Amino acid sequence: MIRVENLTGGYGDVNILNNINVEVKAGEFFGILGPNGCGKTTLLKMISGLLKPETGNVFIDGKEISAYTMKELARLMAVLPQLNSQAFNYKVKDTVSLGRYAHQTGFFKNITAKDEEIIDTVMEQTGITRYKDHFLNELSGGERQRVFLAQALAQEPKVLLLDEPTNHLDLSYQKELLDYLKKATKETGLTVISIFHDLNLAGLYCDRLLLMEKGSVSIVEHPDEVLKEDRVSSIYKTKIEKNSHPRVAKPQMYLIPESTQEDEEVWEMDDRYLSVGEEMITLSLPQPVKTMSSGVCGAGVRWTSTLVNRHVPDTYNCDDYKEDMKKFLLEKGLDPSRTVGMMTAVMLEDVSFRKFTEGDLSVFVIVTAGVGNAVDISRNSKNAEMKPGTINTWVLVNGELSDEAFIQAIVTATEAKVKALQDESVKDESTNTLATGTSTDSILIGASQRGEPLPFAGPVTQVGRMIGTGVYETTREAIASYKKRKGQL
Repeated sequence: MIRVENLTGGYGDVNILNNINVEVKAGEFFGILGPNGCGKTTLLKMISGLLKPETGNVFIDGKEISAYTMKELARLMAVLPQLNSQAFNYKVKDTVSLGRYAHQTGFFKNITAKDEEIIDTVMEQTGITRYKDHFLNELSGGERQRVFLAQALAQEPKVLLLDEPTNHLDLSYQKELLDYLKKATKETGLTVISIFHDLNLAGLYCDRLLLMEKGSVSIVEHPDEVLKEDRVSSIYKTKIEKNSHPRVAKPQMYLIPESTQEDEEVWEMDDRYLSVGEEMITLSLPQPVKTMSSGVCGAGVRWTSTLVNRHVPDTYNCDDYKEDMKKFLLEKGLDPSRTVGMMTAVMLEDVSFRKFTEGDLSVFVIVTAGVGNAVDISRNSKNAEMKPGTINTWVLVNGELSDEAFIQAIVTATEAKVKALQDESVKDESTNTLATGTSTDSILIGASQRGEPLPFAGPVTQVGRMIGTGVYETTREAIASYKKRKGQL
């Protein structure tokens, strides 16, 4: 669709672009990235024909851009620049109507019924119908941006060039705009070339990305390849981390601010922040910690400052247990969005907790354990009852865990729990074999993310050994307390 060959040029005697070569396919959503001053807008102007290159050419459908008349080019391509200044303060609908000029014929260029239909459609699509009789100076910057987008769409272009199209738009309109453009590329074959400053939006919506550096092409590839930590950090001269979007297979970049830990009070997770009552066990921390858990609420990876283990009767059966847990937390004055909450039918007096310390590293472990519904997972017991969480394990590391270390910590803690069950001779009653857990166990690994980095947490590491020892000993203590109360000792 569009081919850029050996494009070099800029303004006056100053070259901004140096030998740019890139090809954009029909129906592609193509993003242009790069730091300020790298030549993004200059490239877009040359592709649109607004700026002539010093050397090189731009081809549209195999034909040099200079071979098109202005009207022919307007039927092929629409441009939404970064900033729009309007010489005359037109009404909104009149402004959008200007987009139909390239399609009008005859000496008297009147708006036809087809023009009216297209104008009404694009105004509806961009959410500006209600402003059709307003003057532009009565609108906010975001509303004016949508008016000029509607004007560009009214041209019915094959190619749409956008310079930071989400600038001035709030979140809902950013999503609506980009969803619309993405849909148009798939359903109508519209080719979209857009400059982005927001790397995450570009990564979510673009099929391919061009990353520029100092007027040259750094890389042209799919988003996951372009948005690599080392590459982006080097070009943008700032520290970032890459992760995956939680819902779609797209990359997301996170800015890492300068550390302020030296200004924060030094503290460690331990029983100073622990409260044990009949209704719940609560760990209320002075600052948020990073957690990975299988809680009723707060599951997955998040930052939280409150952990709750709620006691419910062993007859508890609620179809919407998550909503019930949320309601419980709100009644206790706790914010569910900032809390990891678990449930257990175990009497909370059977809790076991202890802090394990080696040198500068410490691990705080809290376990509630009952074995009335113990199962041997290797035998796939079909008679296991779905009772509220019977062994709930919290492992809090006063250190900085990598993502890999979080997962290894879960594996290490689980292995230690299984060993504790074996040494306590806990059996699956339906198979009469040693149990590996209960039917509804839950686990949480938390880390303060302060201090020396801990890249691994397997059994051969210091933190792994501490987790293993801590979970093993506290699990055995909790089971022993449970058995004693049940008269099994």
